[in-house]
Amino acid sequence: MVHKRIIAALALASVTTACITPITDFHGYIPDEAQPNEMEVGVDTRASVLAKLGTPSTESIFDENTWFYVSAQRERFAYYIPRVSGRTITAIRFGEEDLVDEVLLYDVDDGEVVNYASAETPTLGRQMTLLEQLLGSVGTVALPQTDEVTPNNPTGRR
Repeated sequence: MVHKRIIAALALASVTTACITPITDFHGYIPDEAQPNEMEVGVDTRASVLAKLGTPSTESIFDENTWFYVSAQRERFAYYIPRVSGRTITAIRFGEEDLVDEVLLYDVDDGEVVNYASAETPTLGRQMTLLEQLLGSVGTVALPQTDEVTPNNPTGRR
């Protein structure tokens, strides 16, 4: 009897522990040897940054002289929605002669929530009620299809 209680307690503890331990996912740029924030202003060039860090996660849309290295870490507990536990964005700007001009660091706290407009685009026409949609085709008669070659032949045969 005691053994059954011990086994039940161990099973309950293992199930409870599985729900408490988060599952961690890493997304985006994961540095191998050099960190993006270690790039030196005025010393490193576009070629040396590419050699040390590899291809950037993305480039600026408005300015081709800015590279972004983005990495994110998400944690998920059991069946809950994953939440971002860490985010690092390193922006490297290049100036004249492709030298690093500026290195900017951003994290989760620098992000902003963007509220999208929920307005609907109006369309022309009238709104049909449910009853009109259900009974809209009652009373309409489908005309037989005629053959273009023989207009008086509704079967379509020649």
